[in-house]
Amino acid sequence: MAENTFTIRGAEVIDGNDKPAKRQDLLVTNGVISQLGDILRGSEEGKIIDGSGLTLAPGFIDMHAHSDLAVLTDKQHLAKVTQGVTTEVVGQDGLSYVPNNPETLLLLREQLFGWNADPSELKWDFHSVSDYLTEVDRGSAVNIAYLIPHGSVRMLVRGNEPGIASADELKQMIKLTETGMKEGAFGLSVGLTYTPAMYANDQEIIELCKVVAKYNGFYAPHHRNYGEKFLDAVSDCIEIARQSNSSLHLTHCHMSHPNYHGKTDLLFDQLNRAEKDGIDVTLDTYPYLAGSTYLHALLPSWVQAGGKSETIKRLSTLDSRNRVIHELTVTGSDGNHGGVINWPAITIAGVEKLHNHKFIGVDLVTAANSVNTNVEDFYLDFIIDEELKASCVIFAGHEPNVRAIMKDRRHMIGSDGILTGNRPHPRGYGTFARYLGVYARGEKVLTMQGAIARMTGRSAKRLGFKDRGFISEGMKADMVLFDAQTVIDSSTYESPRVAAKGFEMVWISGIATLKGGSRTQALPGVGLRAR
Repeated sequence: MAENTFTIRGAEVIDGNDKPAKRQDLLVTNGVISQLGDILRGSEEGKIIDGSGLTLAPGFIDMHAHSDLAVLTDKQHLAKVTQGVTTEVVGQDGLSYVPNNPETLLLLREQLFGWNADPSELKWDFHSVSDYLTEVDRGSAVNIAYLIPHGSVRMLVRGNEPGIASADELKQMIKLTETGMKEGAFGLSVGLTYTPAMYANDQEIIELCKVVAKYNGFYAPHHRNYGEKFLDAVSDCIEIARQSNSSLHLTHCHMSHPNYHGKTDLLFDQLNRAEKDGIDVTLDTYPYLAGSTYLHALLPSWVQAGGKSETIKRLSTLDSRNRVIHELTVTGSDGNHGGVINWPAITIAGVEKLHNHKFIGVDLVTAANSVNTNVEDFYLDFIIDEELKASCVIFAGHEPNVRAIMKDRRHMIGSDGILTGNRPHPRGYGTFARYLGVYARGEKVLTMQGAIARMTGRSAKRLGFKDRGFISEGMKADMVLFDAQTVIDSSTYESPRVAAKGFEMVWISGIATLKGGSRTQALPGVGLRAR
């Protein structure tokens, strides 16, 4: 009997449609759910899996992942497999590695070191969306869906330089976007607080989203402001979707600025009005109060123009350095959503230099005090010393808002998990288990079936999947079997690489990637192609 043909008996099935669990048996034949019912007959020839006391759900979909390189180099991929993830959506925040040419690939590898490191074992012989997905096809722990990263497209056309795109440059970006969509991308991501995307005007984004809409993709913005002008930025996203006729998915839609504490209804009112105007809008969040990115992301955009060498040169020049410090501390930095830096909220998460290991897990103020310097100079000197390779965790969230947003009917789940660095954010290993164990079973902010719908069926519909995301006959057997009474996240800010508890088995197309709570050697994940 083939490995991907088996029967599961007696499990509590939550099908991804936000319906309560129902005890059912399930038959998988050649990787597809072929029968679903109370008692299955004629399946005794295959392998029988006892699901008694366990919950069976569709495999979880991470709507916002930064595993772009991890899936190619880390074949175990324990962060995601051990918490039931079977599909990840990468190419996020407008920055990833394809499309590229030799020059932009080098720039991207430098800029994104704090997200993905720079694995020496990679051949780096993928240059298009098609190339990248084919690389995933060679063996992955999870399925991968790709978003075209606007910043990478822009970099191909006009480098990492400021300025509005010319008509000819915009035509080139449109062509690159259309090629990526034809090759299987699911939409367009932007990172409007990251260079080079923050140099673009809205019309540039609108024209690219028109292409995305043509192929039934969606627009996934890391928008221009998660700070004081959060609602203005959301309004901007809605207007881009309106003018381009594209669907809108607001990524890591946290509402953390103190001006908005307790005011999530303002967000929901905006989204409700957009829906009344015919705009298809959804969102995702992770269940933590801290965010994470590369440390130099907070710098003003003008400092980052031209890439690593130019950035370091400016930070080392007295006049430029003084201007940077003034923006970071007095007038606000566009790299920090227009606000001044809250230094104690920023913790160093990953470093490259051995002599900087003593700063791992230390906030910037404490780190600066330890070497008897002011925090502004410490921050800039640290960026220079690390050659833009450091990453950070930033504490800025508001728990009541986190809970209110996760209850919204448009909500889905994305870990935003950065998996590299010495002490990365725990969301990489814990997001899905935390939703289930803390917010569903423990706090009852969500029902168990509601939490699962947010990480399966809703996400599958947004991605346009026809053959996965639900437990129903004819669907691919991407599934997870777990103990709803014990499932919980184990990763912490101090120990982030600790696997979640309570997961028994995970399958992709009926092939087990997790068995008895332990990772198998199987690599059944593929690069998924839209359309």
